[in-house]
Amino acid sequence: MNPNHQHFAIYKPYGYLSQFTNNQNTRRNKKLLGELGDFPENTMAIGRLDEKSEGLLLLTTDGKFSEYIRSKKIEKEYYVQVDGTITNEAITQLQKGVNIRINTGDYLTKPAKVSILEKTPIFPARSRKERGANHGSTSWVSITISEGKFRQVRKMTASVGFPCLRLVRVRVGEYLLGDLVPRDIRIIKMS
Repeated sequence: MNPNHQHFAIYKPYGYLSQFTNNQNTRRNKKLLGELGDFPENTMAIGRLDEKSEGLLLLTTDGKFSEYIRSKKIEKEYYVQVDGTITNEAITQLQKGVNIRINTGDYLTKPAKVSILEKTPIFPARSRKERGANHGSTSWVSITISEGKFRQVRKMTASVGFPCLRLVRVRVGEYLLGDLVPRDIRIIKMS
């Protein structure tokens, strides 16, 4: 690793875009990563979490490091709260790969590691009110993938009949969300 570059792990809060500047396609009132801290010039997000997703996002000033982390060699793990009590059949479908729609048409996802979380994970409350228990049951699952199509995990759970209610990325390769809370920034020291 080039010692002149800087790397960060942040807990991207719900409601933020994974970008630093507004482009022509972004409404002016959107919240951007640059509002979370004073980052060095040329800092970029490695991959993306959509506006409604939260959790671990890596930032870097090193394009080569970004390319490596975004490669299919690196797993990304998500804890996903879905609508309803997810079935073993749905888990098996997700593990084998499911058809989702992307910009170029239908896409069969690669096999994924998927399991039901027996204990509900504890995350800080979101800025947007979460659905109450009176709206029916929910389940939490762990989904680990090594690809990253636009809103892929959300599309995967919806394709098996269990729409995503909350999505939190907890791991990127060896980097863990750990005890970070929304808006937290941790400097990553490279050895």
